[in-house]
Amino acid sequence: MITSNPFAELAAIIPPAAMQAYVILMFILVAGGTILDMMHKKSAQYFFENAKKAKKSAKRSVGAGEKGGLLLKTVAKEVLTSGEFANMKRRISHLFTMYGFIIFVVTTAILIFGYSTPDAVAPNALPMLWHLGAAMLCLGGYWFWFSIRVDVASEGVKWYQLNGRGDLFIVGLLGTATFALLWSFTMGSGMLNTLFFVLFIAFSTMLFGSVYWSKFAHMFFKPAAAFQKRIAKADGSRENLPVIYDLTDPAVQAKFPDIPEYMGKNPAYMGPGIKREAPNHY
Repeated sequence: MITSNPFAELAAIIPPAAMQAYVILMFILVAGGTILDMMHKKSAQYFFENAKKAKKSAKRSVGAGEKGGLLLKTVAKEVLTSGEFANMKRRISHLFTMYGFIIFVVTTAILIFGYSTPDAVAPNALPMLWHLGAAMLCLGGYWFWFSIRVDVASEGVKWYQLNGRGDLFIVGLLGTATFALLWSFTMGSGMLNTLFFVLFIAFSTMLFGSVYWSKFAHMFFKPAAAFQKRIAKADGSRENLPVIYDLTDPAVQAKFPDIPEYMGKNPAYMGPGIKREAPNHY
């Protein structure tokens, strides 16, 4: 079942050209929604102005080679492995969701543009990847929804509570992947299969059509912001934030003589503080 191409069977009802037009329309909605979101929030303007301000307060110049290294570190940590998440459960959930979404979207486009005619025979790997991507998306998304987002102990959030625009993205993702799988698995079941297909299209349209109001657009801005943060740390500007000193450093103690006076020449480690335990005191 997971090796069958559901779009080839759908071609008996909906012309491949219509499917391809829908995919193109969704791409246009994502691009347009992202641009409108950046214009409305002025995120790009803020990014460039903040970078210019940081450059003025830089303590040193960062060369092209060093910038290239920082770019590679950003791609390796913030983009490919989501290393910015300190909570391991949140990180794993995000990775399942992210890679599942990428696999699902890419294979959907390949199957529709390359193998959506009734006589087209797609390599078995493509439909398998399509189903795998949707399953990974469901695993990561439902894990986030029921185990991470819904944390009654620390936040008092129930599973059925929706946060308006804040939940548009995750609800659209979960609805799209869930009903895509149900549509594929019930192929040939008449009205039930038709219902799942309609819901699949409805949720995917909501997902890609609500970019302006959802958190979808931050995926494109986040890597750039992470890279700029590394640059600011490397050139010493630190986005005008105070420096985190090593209190045992003699140079720091000479600069701030009250440290050894009140804490001794070898100040003890103060502990993780607020990170000592997970929030569970709602």
